[in-house]
Amino acid sequence: SEWGERAVTAMVEIYVSPDTLVDWSDAGDGAGGTTEALSPESLAAAQRLLKELKPSRKQRVLSCLVMLAEKTKPQVEAAVSSLLELLAEDQDYVPALVAAAIGHLVQRKPPQARNHLKRVARLAYDPRHAADFELGWLLLALVYVQGGKYDLAEELCRRALGCNKSCARAWELLGTVKEHELSYRDAAQAYTKAWTLEREAGAQVGYKLAFNLLKAKEYVPAIDVCHKVLRAYPDYPRIHKDILDKARAALRT
Repeated sequence: SEWGERAVTAMVEIYVSPDTLVDWSDAGDGAGGTTEALSPESLAAAQRLLKELKPSRKQRVLSCLVMLAEKTKPQVEAAVSSLLELLAEDQDYVPALVAAAIGHLVQRKPPQARNHLKRVARLAYDPRHAADFELGWLLLALVYVQGGKYDLAEELCRRALGCNKSCARAWELLGTVKEHELSYRDAAQAYTKAWTLEREAGAQVGYKLAFNLLKAKEYVPAIDVCHKVLRAYPDYPRIHKDILDKARAALRT
Protein backbone atom coordinates (compact mmCIF):
# COMPACT_ATOMS: atom_id res chain seq x y z
CA SER A 1 0.00 0.00 0.00
CA GLU A 2 1.01 3.65 -0.39
CA TRP A 3 1.30 4.18 3.38
CA GLY A 4 3.32 1.00 3.78
CA GLU A 5 5.77 2.24 1.14
CA ARG A 6 6.02 5.59 2.87
CA ALA A 7 6.63 3.97 6.24
CA VAL A 8 9.41 1.72 4.91
CA THR A 9 10.97 4.65 3.05
CA ALA A 10 10.96 6.71 6.25
CA MET A 11 12.63 3.85 8.17
CA VAL A 12 15.42 3.55 5.59
CA GLU A 13 15.90 7.33 5.71
CA ILE A 14 16.46 7.11 9.47
CA TYR A 15 19.40 4.76 8.89
CA VAL A 16 20.89 6.95 6.12
CA SER A 17 20.14 10.35 7.66
CA PRO A 18 22.40 13.32 6.86
CA ASP A 19 23.91 13.03 10.34
CA THR A 20 24.92 9.46 9.53
CA LEU A 21 26.56 10.31 6.22
CA VAL A 22 28.00 13.83 6.54
CA ASP A 23 30.38 15.49 8.96
CA TRP A 24 28.69 18.83 9.67
CA SER A 25 31.76 20.21 11.41
CA ASP A 26 32.72 23.68 10.23
CA ALA A 27 36.35 23.28 11.27
CA GLY A 28 39.20 23.16 8.80
CA ASP A 29 38.43 21.26 5.61
CA GLY A 30 35.42 19.54 7.14
CA ALA A 31 33.45 19.91 3.91
CA GLY A 32 34.04 16.51 2.49
CA GLY A 33 34.54 15.10 5.95
CA THR A 34 32.77 11.90 6.75
CA THR A 35 31.36 10.11 9.74
CA GLU A 36 31.96 6.50 10.75
CA ALA A 37 30.37 3.74 8.69
CA LEU A 38 27.03 2.34 9.82
CA SER A 39 27.28 -0.70 12.06
CA PRO A 40 26.84 -4.06 10.32
CA GLU A 41 23.53 -4.54 12.14
CA SER A 42 22.17 -1.18 10.95
CA LEU A 43 23.34 -1.82 7.39
CA ALA A 44 21.67 -5.22 7.37
CA ALA A 45 18.43 -3.71 8.66
CA ALA A 46 18.46 -0.97 6.02
CA GLN A 47 19.16 -3.50 3.27
CA ARG A 48 16.28 -5.70 4.44
CA LEU A 49 13.92 -2.74 4.34
CA LEU A 50 15.07 -1.78 0.85
CA LYS A 51 13.92 -5.16 -0.44
CA GLU A 52 10.37 -4.30 0.66
CA LEU A 53 10.22 -1.27 -1.66
CA LYS A 54 9.02 -1.40 -5.24
CA PRO A 55 11.56 -0.41 -7.91
CA SER A 56 11.47 3.35 -8.42
CA ARG A 57 13.77 6.33 -8.74
CA LYS A 58 13.42 6.99 -5.00
CA GLN A 59 14.24 3.36 -4.22
CA ARG A 60 17.39 3.65 -6.37
CA VAL A 61 18.47 6.77 -4.49
CA LEU A 62 17.89 5.10 -1.12
CA SER A 63 19.85 2.05 -2.25
CA CYS A 64 22.77 4.32 -3.19
CA LEU A 65 22.61 6.09 0.18
CA VAL A 66 22.81 2.74 1.96
CA MET A 67 25.88 1.91 -0.16
CA LEU A 68 27.41 5.27 0.79
CA ALA A 69 26.79 4.50 4.46
CA GLU A 70 29.13 1.49 4.19
CA LYS A 71 32.00 3.99 3.62
CA THR A 72 34.09 1.50 1.60
CA LYS A 73 35.72 2.87 -1.54
CA PRO A 74 34.15 0.32 -3.97
CA GLN A 75 30.64 0.85 -2.57
CA VAL A 76 30.98 4.63 -2.55
CA GLU A 77 32.23 4.66 -6.14
CA ALA A 78 29.44 2.32 -7.23
CA ALA A 79 26.83 4.49 -5.51
CA VAL A 80 28.10 7.71 -7.10
CA SER A 81 28.23 6.03 -10.52
CA SER A 82 24.64 4.81 -10.15
CA LEU A 83 23.46 8.27 -9.08
CA LEU A 84 25.15 9.91 -12.05
CA GLU A 85 23.37 7.41 -14.33
CA LEU A 86 20.09 8.42 -12.71
CA LEU A 87 20.90 12.09 -13.26
CA ALA A 88 21.67 11.38 -16.91
CA GLU A 89 18.02 10.31 -17.19
CA ASP A 90 16.73 13.37 -15.31
CA GLN A 91 19.29 16.03 -14.44
CA ASP A 92 16.83 17.91 -12.21
CA TYR A 93 15.78 15.02 -9.95
CA VAL A 94 16.50 16.65 -6.60
CA PRO A 95 16.84 13.51 -4.41
CA ALA A 96 19.51 12.18 -6.79
CA LEU A 97 21.32 15.55 -6.95
CA VAL A 98 21.52 15.73 -3.17
CA ALA A 99 22.56 12.07 -2.83
CA ALA A 100 25.27 12.52 -5.48
CA ALA A 101 26.54 15.57 -3.59
CA ILE A 102 26.68 13.51 -0.39
CA GLY A 103 28.62 10.85 -2.30
CA HIS A 104 31.19 13.40 -3.41
CA LEU A 105 31.46 14.75 0.15
CA VAL A 106 32.13 11.22 1.38
CA GLN A 107 34.83 11.03 -1.32
CA ARG A 108 36.22 14.34 -0.03
CA LYS A 109 35.46 16.14 -3.27
CA PRO A 110 33.67 19.35 -2.20
CA PRO A 111 33.89 21.07 -5.63
CA GLN A 112 31.97 18.25 -7.33
CA ALA A 113 29.44 18.24 -4.50
CA ARG A 114 29.05 22.01 -4.82
CA ASN A 115 28.18 21.71 -8.51
CA HIS A 116 25.24 19.39 -7.78
CA LEU A 117 24.08 21.51 -4.84
CA LYS A 118 24.21 24.76 -6.83
CA ARG A 119 21.89 23.11 -9.32
CA VAL A 120 19.47 22.30 -6.49
CA ALA A 121 19.65 25.93 -5.34
CA ARG A 122 18.73 27.15 -8.84
CA LEU A 123 15.70 24.89 -9.22
CA ALA A 124 12.18 26.05 -8.42
CA TYR A 125 11.07 24.76 -5.02
CA ASP A 126 8.84 21.68 -5.16
CA PRO A 127 7.12 20.78 -1.87
CA ARG A 128 7.00 17.12 -2.94
CA HIS A 129 10.77 17.09 -2.34
CA ALA A 130 10.77 19.51 0.59
CA ALA A 131 13.23 17.53 2.72
CA ASP A 132 15.65 17.11 -0.20
CA PHE A 133 15.58 20.81 -1.07
CA GLU A 134 16.18 21.71 2.58
CA LEU A 135 19.09 19.28 2.85
CA GLY A 136 20.57 20.48 -0.45
CA TRP A 137 20.47 24.12 0.62
CA LEU A 138 22.05 23.33 4.00
CA LEU A 139 24.81 21.16 2.53
CA LEU A 140 25.65 23.99 0.13
CA ALA A 141 25.61 26.41 3.07
CA LEU A 142 28.07 24.11 4.86
CA VAL A 143 30.39 24.09 1.85
CA TYR A 144 30.18 27.88 1.67
CA VAL A 145 30.93 28.27 5.40
CA GLN A 146 34.06 26.20 4.98
CA GLY A 147 35.03 28.34 1.99
CA GLY A 148 34.54 31.56 3.95
CA LYS A 149 31.53 32.66 1.88
CA TYR A 150 29.39 33.57 4.84
CA ASP A 151 26.92 35.82 3.02
CA LEU A 152 26.00 33.03 0.60
CA ALA A 153 25.75 30.53 3.47
CA GLU A 154 23.44 32.83 5.43
CA GLU A 155 21.13 33.31 2.45
CA LEU A 156 20.75 29.53 2.10
CA CYS A 157 20.11 29.06 5.83
CA ARG A 158 17.41 31.71 5.73
CA ARG A 159 15.90 30.09 2.63
CA ALA A 160 15.65 26.80 4.52
CA LEU A 161 14.13 28.57 7.53
CA GLY A 162 11.64 30.28 5.26
CA CYS A 163 10.25 26.84 4.45
CA ASN A 164 10.82 25.24 7.85
CA LYS A 165 11.33 27.46 10.88
CA SER A 166 11.78 24.40 13.10
CA CYS A 167 14.92 23.24 11.26
CA ALA A 168 17.52 23.00 14.03
CA ARG A 169 20.34 22.37 11.56
CA ALA A 170 19.60 25.63 9.72
CA TRP A 171 19.64 27.61 12.98
CA GLU A 172 22.91 25.93 13.99
CA LEU A 173 24.56 26.74 10.66
CA LEU A 174 23.29 30.31 10.89
CA GLY A 175 24.90 30.49 14.33
CA THR A 176 28.14 29.23 12.83
CA VAL A 177 28.01 31.96 10.18
CA LYS A 178 27.44 34.67 12.80
CA GLU A 179 30.19 33.24 15.01
CA HIS A 180 32.69 33.41 12.14
CA GLU A 181 31.61 37.00 11.57
CA LEU A 182 32.28 37.66 15.30
CA SER A 183 28.62 38.62 15.83
CA TYR A 184 28.45 36.71 19.09
CA ARG A 185 25.01 37.93 20.24
CA ASP A 186 23.45 37.03 16.89
CA ALA A 187 25.24 33.68 16.99
CA ALA A 188 23.93 33.01 20.50
CA GLN A 189 20.37 33.81 19.39
CA ALA A 190 20.63 31.33 16.51
CA TYR A 191 22.23 28.63 18.66
CA THR A 192 19.50 29.16 21.26
CA LYS A 193 16.89 28.37 18.60
CA ALA A 194 18.83 25.25 17.53
CA TRP A 195 19.32 24.04 21.10
CA THR A 196 15.68 24.61 22.02
CA LEU A 197 14.53 22.67 18.95
CA GLU A 198 16.86 19.83 20.01
CA ARG A 199 15.17 19.95 23.45
CA GLU A 200 18.54 20.98 24.90
CA ALA A 201 19.84 17.49 24.20
CA GLY A 202 22.89 18.23 22.03
CA ALA A 203 26.21 18.74 23.80
CA GLN A 204 27.83 20.26 20.71
CA VAL A 205 25.16 22.91 20.20
CA GLY A 206 25.06 23.56 23.95
CA TYR A 207 28.82 24.15 23.91
CA LYS A 208 28.55 26.56 20.97
CA LEU A 209 25.72 28.43 22.67
CA ALA A 210 27.62 28.75 25.97
CA PHE A 211 30.79 29.85 24.15
CA ASN A 212 29.02 32.62 22.26
CA LEU A 213 27.20 33.78 25.39
CA LEU A 214 30.61 34.00 27.06
CA LYS A 215 32.03 36.02 24.16
CA ALA A 216 28.96 38.28 24.30
CA LYS A 217 29.67 38.82 28.03
CA GLU A 218 26.39 37.15 29.00
CA TYR A 219 28.07 35.29 31.83
CA VAL A 220 25.09 34.10 33.89
CA PRO A 221 23.23 32.58 30.88
CA ALA A 222 26.53 30.98 29.77
CA ILE A 223 26.90 29.37 33.21
CA ASP A 224 23.29 28.14 33.11
CA VAL A 225 23.86 26.45 29.73
CA CYS A 226 27.09 24.85 30.98
CA HIS A 227 25.26 23.38 33.95
CA LYS A 228 22.56 21.93 31.69
CA VAL A 229 25.14 20.37 29.38
CA LEU A 230 27.13 18.92 32.29
CA ARG A 231 23.99 17.44 33.85
CA ALA A 232 23.29 15.58 30.63
CA TYR A 233 26.96 14.86 29.79
CA PRO A 234 29.01 14.67 33.03
CA ASP A 235 32.03 13.42 31.08
CA TYR A 236 32.33 16.61 29.02
CA PRO A 237 35.14 18.43 30.87
CA ARG A 238 35.97 20.69 27.92
CA ILE A 239 32.96 22.93 28.56
CA HIS A 240 34.01 23.24 32.22
CA LYS A 241 37.53 24.45 31.43
CA ASP A 242 36.80 26.45 28.26
CA ILE A 243 33.65 28.26 29.36
CA LEU A 244 32.33 27.62 32.89
CA ASP A 245 35.53 28.54 34.73
CA LYS A 246 36.04 31.64 32.57
CA ALA A 247 32.45 32.84 33.01
CA ARG A 248 32.68 32.41 36.80
CA ALA A 249 35.99 34.30 36.87
CA ALA A 250 34.52 37.12 34.79
CA LEU A 251 31.64 37.50 37.25
CA ARG A 252 34.06 37.89 40.14
CA THR A 253 35.99 40.73 38.51
